[in-house]
Amino acid sequence: MSTTFPRSRKSKPGYDVDQVEDFLEEARRAYTAEPGRPSVLNAESIRTMAFTMQRGGYSTSHVDAALERLEDAFAARERERAFAETGDAAWYAKARSSAQSILDRLAREPGKRFSRTGPFTLGYHPKDVDAFADRLVGYFQHGKPMSVDQVRTVVFRGSRRGYNEMQVDLLLDAVIDVMLAVR
Repeated sequence: MSTTFPRSRKSKPGYDVDQVEDFLEEARRAYTAEPGRPSVLNAESIRTMAFTMQRGGYSTSHVDAALERLEDAFAARERERAFAETGDAAWYAKARSSAQSILDRLAREPGKRFSRTGPFTLGYHPKDVDAFADRLVGYFQHGKPMSVDQVRTVVFRGSRRGYNEMQVDLLLDAVIDVMLAVR
């Protein structure tokens, strides 16, 4: 019986134990692989990892916290390898370019920053997203404090005719990528 993470109660859902264990083993192999060896895992793929739920599975909060630490470790390693291959100037130029793309999207008029869902579909509440977008602009343009965890854990209310969730989530992923790149 595996005890990598605490288990949820037998009546409550948690992450599938076998899937989590298999993923962690793959992550160990990928992290310790020689530089230049192809790997399917990187910081972005760790961020978007999803597991099936099962009763009595691993505690989601414990696994999610471990995945965040793992993402940070992979991002740091990717940055170090990129510095060695192309130099830090090229790495930071790429991060600046990504940050500018984010700012270009956020410069749009509030209420029009992302496409909207239809009248029968829920999306993210535009006012919630726009308020967080303004905080992101403050971070990128004025150096206002914001942590990667604040971006990872932001929650928006649902709303009919709301912002398209996929577009917002992709932008948040890009923000995380930039924040991890310049850490």
